[in-house]
Amino acid sequence: MNTAEWIIALILAVTLFVFLIIGIILFIKLIDLSREVKIVVKTSQDIAEKTEDVVENVRDFTSIGGIAKAISHRLERKGIEVEFVEKQKPKSAPKNAKPEKK
Repeated sequence: MNTAEWIIALILAVTLFVFLIIGIILFIKLIDLSREVKIVVKTSQDIAEKTEDVVENVRDFTSIGGIAKAISHRLERKGIEVEFVEKQKPKSAPKNAKPEKK
């Protein structure tokens, strides 16, 4: 081999070595990035679950039944017995009755 061939072979060897080192560094960074992504996904799933719980609690407290249930549980914890009144059917007018005019 003459000098020119040795110089070209040396340049190619150094270039391949540099690309190999850069590839290894990028591969390690990619692994670190995937770990970070897993952490972010886990955190976002936890936030979504907590948000669902908050929405469920708000839904329960915006309905009358939910408010009554919460109050009865608190009273029962304090030792106060709570009795619920059963719903009564409204009295209906006789079928032949005419509506009153005012």
